[in-house]
This record gives sequence, C-alpha cells and structure tokens, in this order.
Amino acid sequence: MAREISAGGVVIRKRDEVWWMAGIEPAGEQSRTAADRPGPTGRKAKSVLALPKGLVDPGEKPLETALREVHEETGVIADLITKLGDIKYVYSRSWGDGERVFKIVSFYLMGYRSGRIDQINPEMRIEVARALWVLLDDAPKLLAYQGEKQMAQRALEYVVAHPEL
Repeated sequence: MAREISAGGVVIRKRDEVWWMAGIEPAGEQSRTAADRPGPTGRKAKSVLALPKGLVDPGEKPLETALREVHEETGVIADLITKLGDIKYVYSRSWGDGERVFKIVSFYLMGYRSGRIDQINPEMRIEVARALWVLLDDAPKLLAYQGEKQMAQRALEYVVAHPEL
C-alpha cells in the first residue's frame, strides 16, 4: 500500500472578541458559482469547506509544509501556536492505477499574522476556488471532512482553554 504524508493548518484570528478560522473551498469539488445555482433537484448545491493542506515535499518538515500550504491556499501568513494532531485514513486513488493509499495529515493551530484572505496566485485557482473566514464556533459543523471537523473542534477547545491568546 502506498503512503502519503501531508500537513495543514487551522488558522485563527480574533476580531471584535470573536474567533474566526480560515477555510477553503477546493476547486473542482464545488465552486462558489455552482453553489449558488439550483441543482437537478431544484436545491442549491452544497459547497465543500476544507482546511488548507498539502503533501510534504522531499526534505521539508511537516510544519514547513503546513505554513507554506496555508499561505499558498489562503493568502495569509500565520505563526505556529501548537500541533493539533494527526488524521490517518486509507483512500483509493481516483486516477491512474486506483491504488489504495495510507495517508497521514498533521494539523497545526496557527495564529494569523498578515495577508488578505483569498489573495492567492492565479495558478492556485486550480486547487482553490476561494478562501474565506468562517466563525470558529461554526467550523466543526461547516467543514466537509470528519477528521478536519475534529481539528476545528480541538482548535475551539484550545482557544477556550487559553484565553490569553
């Protein structure tokens, strides 16, 4: 079985005494435009909300990957607060040989430093339809993937336990 190692970040920002989290809508899964149009059932299609993440490049440490991916996919620069944990799962590739892959994704809690959400390089639009701030309180319900929901919940628990942030 093939193995993949990825890393990503839960970037938080406090504005007006409320915590926000940077999320992305992956391109090709459900774009903002498509989400606004009714589907075949007459209902609006649901957009996919995910966390910024990507494969660890050779010679790169997972934290370096997470910081890079956050910047590339959201447009913001963030600083490490703490590691939140790892998600482990198996999936089958939907391309090529259809091989089963064991994947580990390390997630880090990060604090917003600078940059503008969704101000990303045009070539990144292949991967990201848009980046946006969502309420951290709502993130565990809004994120599409179970492991990422857990990471957002851990981030929420962390900010509650650390009011000095």
